[in-house]
This record gives sequence, C-alpha cells and structure tokens, in this order.
Amino acid sequence: MRWSLTIPGLDRCLFAAAAFCLAAVIAGCAGNEEEEYAERPVAEIYNEGVNALEGGEYDQAAERFDEVERQHPYSPWAVRAQLMAAYAYYQSNEYEDAVAALDRFIQLHPAHRDVPYAYYLKGLSHYEQISDVARDQQKTEDARRVFEELITRYPDSAYSRDARLKLDLTNDHLAGKQMVIGRYYLTQRHYLAAINRFQMVVDGYGTTTHVAEALLRLVEAYTALGINDEAQKMAAILGHNFPGSEWYADAYALVETGGPRPTEEPWYKVW
Repeated sequence: MRWSLTIPGLDRCLFAAAAFCLAAVIAGCAGNEEEEYAERPVAEIYNEGVNALEGGEYDQAAERFDEVERQHPYSPWAVRAQLMAAYAYYQSNEYEDAVAALDRFIQLHPAHRDVPYAYYLKGLSHYEQISDVARDQQKTEDARRVFEELITRYPDSAYSRDARLKLDLTNDHLAGKQMVIGRYYLTQRHYLAAINRFQMVVDGYGTTTHVAEALLRLVEAYTALGINDEAQKMAAILGHNFPGSEWYADAYALVETGGPRPTEEPWYKVW
C-alpha cells in the first residue's frame, strides 16, 4: 500500500504563489522594457548623439542617431540622423555599416540637398579600404565608381573637387595593379599576356604616372617576340610624350640595338 501525505488546499496555494511570482517577473520585464524603450524627446536623443560624436564615442553616437529614427521616423530630425549615423560609422572605421546607411539615405531621399555629401562619404568609405597593389583592388574599383557617379551627377558640388583628386589616385592605383601583373608575366616570358596588361594601362589609364613605364615594357615585350615594327612604334610614342625620361632612353637603346633575344639573360631592364 502506498501512503501519501496531503494538506488540504496546499496545491491551490502553491499554484497561486507560482502564478503570482510569474506575473511579477513578467511585469518586471515589461517594466524594464518599457523603461528602456520609452519614447523620449527627439531633440534629447539627437543631442546625445552629437555629444557622443564630439567626444569621439562613435559607436554610441551611431546608436543614438539610429534611435532617433527608430522612435521618431517621420520627424525632420530622423533624416538628418540617418546621415549623422553614417558619419559616426565612418569615423569608427565601420565602413560597411556606413555604406549601408548612406545607400539607404540616398534611396530614401534622392532629392535631398545632402545627397552629394552622402555620395562623397560613401566614396571615402571605400577609399579608406584601398589595399596594396599586390592585393585585391575591389575597394579601389568601388571608390572609383562612386566618385565618378558623384562627379557626373553633381559636377558643381563642393565635394566634387576633392572627389576628382581622389579619382586620379584610384586610377593610378588600379594602373599600378596592372603593372604588377604585367611585370610578372614579363619575367615569366608570357609576352602576350604582359602586352595585354601594359596596353591596358596605356589605353585605360593614360593620365597616370605609369604610362611611360608601360610603353617601355611594351617595347621590351615586342622586342622579345621579334615584332620590331610594334616595338619601334611604342618607342616613338614614348619619345613623343616623354622625351626626356629614363624610360625613353632605355627604349631607344633597346630599339637601336635590336635587343637581346628572348633566350638570353637578362633580356629586360631590372626594375
């Protein structure tokens, strides 16, 4: 026989107590949530973001500006807060978040007076991530694309002048990448591949600092292949555009002597 000890009404008391405790916990959580997400004056939140930004607390600033939009999405402050949040992300080197915020701002407010600045800041966010020419240049391409769009859409903008300067630097960087690849092909005797890269620099990046060397490398590659007419043509272009450069002196000497054969070492100028 199984014995059990029961006290009348105990189960009901325990259930009532448990329910009371659970209700208290839920009420406490709701109270905390209400306190945490209680709507506050928009100016107060925005000014907290400005103060954090001025104090160098960029993550906190971005959080405050995002909160402005969350609590007051239809206020004039929310539009400005979107741009300020992007700037805070940029300052904290969170470039991907900055680009996302700027893309959203441009999409939602295409006619806003600060759209040129949004493009400029987006370009800078890519520009700051440009890596050494030996590595992938996707961010350089992205920066160039955004700066070109800014200059095309807003040529008279206050930000377009600096964008043009940075666009020149991105082009120079991209040309440098092609030169690195072309030199590698040249040393490996992959002459046609090298010619394609150097010609790309001449045709696509004609205003960069790499053009003179690219023309010399074309002279070297064509000479190595025995295509002397093309070698002389490249040397003539080099002499016309860069008559006093060391690159032309080397190209002229190479054309005059006919150059060493591809089987001889070294057949190219050591750089």
